[in-house]
Amino acid sequence: MDKIKKWLRNNWGTAIMLLFFLLLLVSPNFKTWVMRQIISTGIMNAKVEKKEAVSSSKDLAEYFMVMDNSGNTINTSDLKGKVVFMNFWASWCPPCRAEFPSIQKFYERYKDNPGVIFLTVNLDEDPSLGEAYLKKEQFTVPFLVPAGNIPSAYFSGSLPTTVVLDKNGGIRLQHAGMADYSKASFYKEIDALLDE
Repeated sequence: MDKIKKWLRNNWGTAIMLLFFLLLLVSPNFKTWVMRQIISTGIMNAKVEKKEAVSSSKDLAEYFMVMDNSGNTINTSDLKGKVVFMNFWASWCPPCRAEFPSIQKFYERYKDNPGVIFLTVNLDEDPSLGEAYLKKEQFTVPFLVPAGNIPSAYFSGSLPTTVVLDKNGGIRLQHAGMADYSKASFYKEIDALLDE
């Protein structure tokens, strides 16, 4: 026991790092917390592209349907004239969980704006797990599931993935990985899309 105490006294930095990495391996909540700290620095922020930077292959909204709990469907091709924020996520995904508070803040800011549509699309194999996660965390974003195939222009398999469509259905942002959507700079970009 004395040897362990002596080792800890002499190697406390190493012991803290080992504990940190052990927590990262075994605790999804700790991993989520660490990821939130990383995205809060702003180094992983997504950026809306200028209209001229959008390639012609991304100019038109793809046909994609989502469904809410009541069975109502929303088709992206019917959302022309709106700015569409589409986020693909799953409850088991630590980066998704890390960015969700910023998505909730973004949603709270724009939910009453008729020009912005939120499609937060859950990809859990069992959708009830995603619904339970939102309820537990008290997130009020729309809970939607795919009602058909997801076009590869929107989602290529990485979680989380966020896509922002302009009023013409053009893809102005496609970001795979976590980001902070609660920054004033992102709100400015959304406001600029609303003014186009």
